[in-house]
Amino acid sequence: MADLTMTRLYEVMIVLYAISLVFYFTDYFYKQVRARRIAFWLVSFVWMIQSAIIILTFVETKRFPILSLSEGILFYSWLLVTLSIILHCIARVDLPVFIINILGFLFASIFTFMPKRPTGTVGDTLISEMLFIHISFAILSYAAFTLTFVFAILYLVLYRLLKKKKWSHLWTRLPSLQQTSNWMNVSFFIGIPMLFISLILGFEWALLTLESLSIFDAKIIGSFIILILYCFILYVNRKSKLIGTTYAWVHIYAYLLVVVNFFLGSSLSRFHLWY
Repeated sequence: MADLTMTRLYEVMIVLYAISLVFYFTDYFYKQVRARRIAFWLVSFVWMIQSAIIILTFVETKRFPILSLSEGILFYSWLLVTLSIILHCIARVDLPVFIINILGFLFASIFTFMPKRPTGTVGDTLISEMLFIHISFAILSYAAFTLTFVFAILYLVLYRLLKKKKWSHLWTRLPSLQQTSNWMNVSFFIGIPMLFISLILGFEWALLTLESLSIFDAKIIGSFIILILYCFILYVNRKSKLIGTTYAWVHIYAYLLVVVNFFLGSSLSRFHLWY
């Protein structure tokens, strides 16, 4: 009965999310305020459903559900939905909200249709507060880098439109080029320390808990490469040697590495026992 309830929640979540994207699309291209309101409330219902799934899983497993790959994807999607709601209410930016919700829908779909395993997660045998904080900060850093990716795309779009002077009513609700650049930097600066803290705690947890630890594990190598890459981007940017469109493109490529490491690194890892 519980499994059937969860299945129905997954289905309702995906359907509502898909419908909300249709309304966001309609609002953006035709400036339908009513469509925007409907889309917002549908996304709010999606957020409540995802929160309910997280709470129900917590009650069932007696732990915060982020320790398996499917749980991590759900929590990541929940964070993206939360960010879209915050941006909708505070920043009043339409296209970033739309793009973030597209990404959120993508990860929610992956979570819904990927096979679920009730056992075999890390949390069954190896769980601690340090591990919980490690995974939480890792996913939060991914969410921050996702925002950087979104604003990098917007920066390139805005730059191209301004350069070619191809402006229309479709782009009147975009943030300014300076705002986009500022938000890209803020989310970028937040993501780096979060990823650093996550890696330090994860490494300490592994040394204290595991009998053997290989530093050549695929996920460990990939995560440290990403941290070094982002630190290098920060250093070069502070020296004013990486700015403008080049800076935006670098963030797009860096985020693609984050996604590859999240999925491929986890599947190749002998240390991160995610399913």
